[in-house]
Amino acid sequence: MVSTEESAPARGVRGRLLDLMFVRGRVEDVRPAPGRMRWIRVGGVQGLAWTPGQQVRVHVADITSAGTWVSGAVRNALRTYSVWEYDASAGVMELCVMDHEAGGPGARWAGDLRPGQEIVFGRPEGTFGLRPASYHLFAGEETASVPFGAMLRVTPPGEPVHGVIEVSRSEDRLPLPRGEELMWRYRGDAPAANSATLVDAVRGLDLPPEPGFAYVAGEARTVQAVRAHLVRERGWDRRSVLVKPFWTPRKRGME
Repeated sequence: MVSTEESAPARGVRGRLLDLMFVRGRVEDVRPAPGRMRWIRVGGVQGLAWTPGQQVRVHVADITSAGTWVSGAVRNALRTYSVWEYDASAGVMELCVMDHEAGGPGARWAGDLRPGQEIVFGRPEGTFGLRPASYHLFAGEETASVPFGAMLRVTPPGEPVHGVIEVSRSEDRLPLPRGEELMWRYRGDAPAANSATLVDAVRGLDLPPEPGFAYVAGEARTVQAVRAHLVRERGWDRRSVLVKPFWTPRKRGME
């Protein structure tokens, strides 16, 4: 049995290590979001440099614990989540996390969270964010709704917005800023992977004759198909289509 004298310095070393390499916050609230999503509000995280559209890598297991390494759980210790909103003045970050049916490490972590618990994550990262453009095109499904919400919140009112958001049913819609300017497409029980529904909906959009800038996120095969439509059928420059593949069936390590 480890004595108090031995364990206290160990906790101090762990804390200094976490503060040096990662960000620590505390869960303030966990509540249901539309569909299979969950809001997670984290406080005590002042001073983050965050651009809407960026993500954080959350520790869903304690990587400083020897048990995590011995058990092999370290392979699944990190999960990447887009930030819904960050209030720098209050030091509060809001995540919106999907409860995956497979019940993996991320879903178990989110399901077990309670107010007061510590959360450890990396600093915001990624290049998925708004670009200067005459208009903005958004296309994606549920997982894309989170970064899209953050990006739409800061899109200048004078810059037109177009796009398609695909969800299973109307009750799965997140409260996106400027959501009334987007087309919502419902796929019912059809899979989100390799979704022809989303591609067809983008194909049917009445867009200005000149390309704007497109943000396409979600399942890997679907986002590639949307980009192929914009580039090959509409003549957009590939550099005007920013793609973010978050997931695809039976493949780990995507963001």
